[in-house]
Amino acid sequence: ANFTSDMAIDDINVTGTSEVQVQVKAWLEGPYDDGSGSMTDELRAGGLLPLSEPYSGLGYAHVGGGGESTTAQVLAVTGANAIVDWVVVELRDANTPANVLATRSGLLQRDGDVVGMDGSSPLTFGVAPGSYHVALRHRNHLGCMSGNAAALDASPTVVDFRLAATATFGTDARKPVGSTRVLWAGNVVFDAQLKYTGSLNDRDPILTVIGGTVPTGSAAGYLSEDVNMDGQARYTGVENDRDIILQNIGGVVPTATRMEQLP
Repeated sequence: ANFTSDMAIDDINVTGTSEVQVQVKAWLEGPYDDGSGSMTDELRAGGLLPLSEPYSGLGYAHVGGGGESTTAQVLAVTGANAIVDWVVVELRDANTPANVLATRSGLLQRDGDVVGMDGSSPLTFGVAPGSYHVALRHRNHLGCMSGNAAALDASPTVVDFRLAATATFGTDARKPVGSTRVLWAGNVVFDAQLKYTGSLNDRDPILTVIGGTVPTGSAAGYLSEDVNMDGQARYTGVENDRDIILQNIGGVVPTATRMEQLP
């Protein structure tokens, strides 16, 4: 028997969502321990890390991202993959890098990996494959950006800000610690510069948060004023959060500033 079909043959185009993955690696100066070559996770160990990203609450304008949340299970992980803090990764225009095209909140591990909300995967952005500058932001460190646009696609591309060889935008965008590089600590007011004196300086909020009268006091919590991220804001004494700001503006002239190297 012969069978004929009158079923039309249609061209079916299946278009998946465009997305790229990026595996950012970085050190934050505050919790970085040169001896062990990794960061401490005292905020996590002290139960101080929030389950949801803090950047929207700090006035950061997310583009496509924002409001991300993780789980208590992810924050329970210890060892090299323990979470140090929340960060933001930005994809910026290859030709006009002042234009932020997409953002995602991420979780920074002790070994320097920035991962997604599951605590292990690289960050995924819903943009078309192509070349992008990659920038990293943190709530009390100066951010930095790749000096070259990275070719991103569905396979994770590594951008390692820990390496001296990784080109960054601007001048002295990161601080040398031995042979590695860290993000500059001390940006308490989460603006584009480190300041020790003058308006919107990063020192006064530390004195304010510990009570404003007795400089030897301290304040516990998840605080932007806790520059070394040990769970305590201190103005004087051992492990205080003020000295590092003075050191990072040059250590001599208190009116000096250090500008964040972002376009």
